[in-house]
Amino acid sequence: MSYYFSKRLETTFEEAISKVTEALKNEGFGVLTDIDVKKTLKTKLDTDFYNYRILGACNPKFAYEALQKEDKIGTMLPCNVIVQEKEGEQVEVSAIDPAASMMAVQNPDLKEIAAQVQIKLKNVIENL
Repeated sequence: MSYYFSKRLETTFEEAISKVTEALKNEGFGVLTDIDVKKTLKTKLDTDFYNYRILGACNPKFAYEALQKEDKIGTMLPCNVIVQEKEGEQVEVSAIDPAASMMAVQNPDLKEIAAQVQIKLKNVIENL
């Protein structure tokens, strides 16, 4: 079982960020965090890296339900979606598969929540 869903787009990096943010919004997610890996590595290590952003996506309804079932689930929130520049005008977008990550928790009460979030994140990737 893979731990992520992925799709390549032929677009600019910034346009991909915009498309991903809008697709997440359409599925009920907001972006809580936006980590610019390229900028961080340049600042902290003075090293060059390609465009790579980690968007921390959260669907408040499902996050609340999951927190009610498992108080430590916050260690796995938010759901990360990465946008990374590839060769040419290609950008790869990948999202965590919450069903795969929830297997580690071993709480059967989370299975249905993870399945619903999985469908929504798959929709985000497929609709790009």
